[in-house]
Amino acid sequence: MHKLIHTALRHGGLRATTATLAVGAVVAAGLAVAAPAGATAATSGANVRHSCAQPAQRHQKSCDALVRTDVVQPHAFSLSAVSPDVNPSGLGPTDLQSAYGLSTNGGAGQTVAIVDANDDPNAESDLATYRAQYGLPACTTANGCFKKIDQNGGTNYPAGDTGWAGEISLDVDMVSAAAPNAHILLVEASSANMADLGAAVNQAVAQGAKFVSNSYGGPEDSTDTSSDSQYFNHPGVAITVSSGDSGYGTEYPAASQYVTAVGGTSLTRDSSARGWHETVWGSSSGGNGAGSGCSAYDPKPSWQSDSGCSNRTVADVSAVADPATGVAVYQTYGGSGWAVYGGTSASSPIIAAVYADAGTPGASDYPSQYPYQHTGALNDVTSGANGTCSPSYLCTAGPGYDGPTGLGTPNGPTAFRAGSSTGNTVTVTNPGSQSTTTGSAASLQIRATDSASGQSLTYSASGLPTGLSIDASSGLISGTASTAGTYNVTVTAKDATNASGSTSFTWAVSAPGGGCTGAGQLLGNPGFETGSASPWTATAGVIDNSASEAARSGSWKAWLDGYGSSHTDTLSQTVTIPAGCKASLGFWLHIDTAETGTTAYDKLTVQANSTTLATFSNVNAANGYTLHTYDLSSFAGQSVTIKFTGTEDASLQTSFVIDDTALNAS
Repeated sequence: MHKLIHTALRHGGLRATTATLAVGAVVAAGLAVAAPAGATAATSGANVRHSCAQPAQRHQKSCDALVRTDVVQPHAFSLSAVSPDVNPSGLGPTDLQSAYGLSTNGGAGQTVAIVDANDDPNAESDLATYRAQYGLPACTTANGCFKKIDQNGGTNYPAGDTGWAGEISLDVDMVSAAAPNAHILLVEASSANMADLGAAVNQAVAQGAKFVSNSYGGPEDSTDTSSDSQYFNHPGVAITVSSGDSGYGTEYPAASQYVTAVGGTSLTRDSSARGWHETVWGSSSGGNGAGSGCSAYDPKPSWQSDSGCSNRTVADVSAVADPATGVAVYQTYGGSGWAVYGGTSASSPIIAAVYADAGTPGASDYPSQYPYQHTGALNDVTSGANGTCSPSYLCTAGPGYDGPTGLGTPNGPTAFRAGSSTGNTVTVTNPGSQSTTTGSAASLQIRATDSASGQSLTYSASGLPTGLSIDASSGLISGTASTAGTYNVTVTAKDATNASGSTSFTWAVSAPGGGCTGAGQLLGNPGFETGSASPWTATAGVIDNSASEAARSGSWKAWLDGYGSSHTDTLSQTVTIPAGCKASLGFWLHIDTAETGTTAYDKLTVQANSTTLATFSNVNAANGYTLHTYDLSSFAGQSVTIKFTGTEDASLQTSFVIDDTALNAS
C-alpha cells in the first residue's frame, strides 16, 4: 500500500497527550498561584499556565513565560481577515510602541540575542507570521536578519521542547515589537541548567551581540557569585533578565550584579496624556506577579543606593508582564497559532530591545547603570504590590525606586543610553530606494539633524553594496559597486551624547545594461506533469498521480510521507538565479494528518541551500492547498538548491502534498 490515508491505524497504542491540570487553590482576589507546566491558574481574572516545567534540581532554571488559556483565537485563522492589535487578542507592536514612546523603526544596525533552552524548530517561520501580521520588516535567515545557533555557535540544535518553544516565540516577538529593525540572534542552550544557559550567554556575546535577553530563573544559591564571573560579567553588553513570576522574592540570574533585572507591570489604556496606566503586576497577597527583593548573595552594584537592602536589589526597571494585559504571540511548536502571553519573560526582551533602540553601550560600561543616570526619562510606577514585606518598598510601589518595578518603565529610549545624555533627538532623512550598476561609481549624501545645536554627528552604515563605504564625518556614501544584488542598508548617525537615529532603505545593484537577463520561471517540471521527477531529484514514490490525495491542478503532484511509520522523503532541484534579478519561490502545499493535538510529530522543512525558509508540521494541517512564497533575491548570481524534506515518526500519518511550484526571476 503506497500511502496511509487519514484513517490509518496507530501501531503501538494511543500517543500520550498533556492534560491540563487543575490547581488546588487560588489565592485571594483571583490571582495566580505557582503551578507546574501544564497547570492552570488565574491572574487578575485570567486563566494561565506556565509554559515551562518548574526547576527539578539545583542549578536548573525555568522560563518565566505564562500562557493565557482563556483566550481562544479563531480556528480557521486568516491574516487577511484580522486587524493588527485587535485580533489576535493581546497587545501588539503599535500598542507597545505607544505605551513606551518607541520608534516604529527602532533597533536599526543592532543585534539582540535571545538565550533560551532547547530547540524551537518553528522559530523562524512563526516569527515570519508574527511580523507579517503587524506589517514589520521581514526578518529571516535569507536576508541576514535572523540567525539561530546552538550554545557552541553551530547548528547542532538541542532536542525540541514545546514549553521552551513558547518562551522562544514570546522573546523573538517582543524584540520585533520594540525594535522592529534590529537583527535577532537566537542561541539555544542544550539544557535548562545554569551551566548550559550561561555558555549560551557567552556565545551570544562572542557572536557580537551587544544586547542579550534572558527570560528564565530559579532559586538563589551560594554559587551565584561564581556564575556572575563566568557568564554575566560582560562590560559593554546590556544583559537583561526576568525578575520572576512568583511575586515577592528574588531569583537568579536576575539577582546578578552585572545584569538589568526586569520587573513587571499591568498595562492598560486610559485617558491621560500618555494614554496608558501601569501598576505593579501582583497583589499584596503575594504568590504571583513580578519578582523582587534583596539578594542573599550578590553584592550591591555601585549605582544602586536604596538603603533597605545591603546587597543587590531586584528589580532595576520594568515593562508589561501581567497576562491579563498580555501580549500577542504566534506559536505553533506546542501551540496552535495565536495566543496571549505574559510573565516577566515578556518584559525582559522588551527592555533588551529598548536598549537596542538607544544605541550601542559604552565599551567598558555595565548598561544596567544607565537608567539610574536618567531617572527622569522613565514612567514612574507608583501603585500596586507583589506581596507583603519590610521594608515595604521592596514589594510595594511608590514614588521613585521600588522593588517590583525598579525605577519605572521606558518613556522612549533615553534612559537606556550611555552617559548623561540630555535626551537629544537625532533624525536621519531617508533617501529612498537606490539603484546602480556594477562597475559604476556611486555617490549618496546622507543628511541628519540633531535637536541640540552645535552637535557633531558620526555616521555608520551596515548592509552597503560591496565596494561602497560611508565617510564617518560627512555621511557621504561613495565607491564603485562590484556585486549585483539587492542590499538592505541601514545608516545611523550619533552625536557626542550617544543620542542616535537611523534609517533603512534598499539599494539594487544590477549588471551593466540594466535589468535582469534570464527572467522567468527557473524550475523545470514545476507541476510534475511529466509523470517523472526530472529535473527534480526525489525519493521513490514522491511523484504521484493517485486519487488518494488530489493534485491542485493537472493529475500529478509531489507527495512526501503519509506512511504512518518512520520515514523520510526528499524533493530537490538546483537552478541558477541570474545576477541582477529579483527572485521569488512559490509553491502550493496541502497537509493532511491523522495526528491530533498541538505537538509537532511530523515535519516538512523547506530550504534554499543551507538556509531554512520554513518548517511545517502536522499542526499546520488544513483542507485544500495554501500558497507559500519566499523572497530569494539575495541568491541572485548564485546556484541555489531548493529542497523539501519530509520526516515522519513511527505512528500516525502526515502527508505533505506539493504542487505548482515556481521560482520566478524578474
